[in-house]
Amino acid sequence: MKRTTNQHLQTLIADLRKHSYTNEASLWKRLADDLAKPSRQRRIVNINHLNRITHENETIVVPGKVLGAGVLNHSITVAAWNFSSTAKEGIEKAKGKCLSLPELMKQNPKAQKVRIIG
Repeated sequence: MKRTTNQHLQTLIADLRKHSYTNEASLWKRLADDLAKPSRQRRIVNINHLNRITHENETIVVPGKVLGAGVLNHSITVAAWNFSSTAKEGIEKAKGKCLSLPELMKQNPKAQKVRIIG
């Protein structure tokens, strides 16, 4: 298997694994495993899909990229490896939040009430 050459991603994967061990939260290890996959296998999710499968004030994680196709009708907190500019606008327009994965790890170290989407 080919390893990623992106230094930021390598650091993030190492941090996720460390947080998984220190906080006994298996979600961080699963995210690290998903992000360690080749870029073609990373998840890509549109905000229209998020609108259909999420509920108000839910926190979700996308181990890949969030794209801006569609409309979001309720506020959610989304953490992802990458966001398109239109996805950020759509989420913030619905009074939601866009977080990086390190920000979510800092805010919720035990990964409680967080769902992986994609």
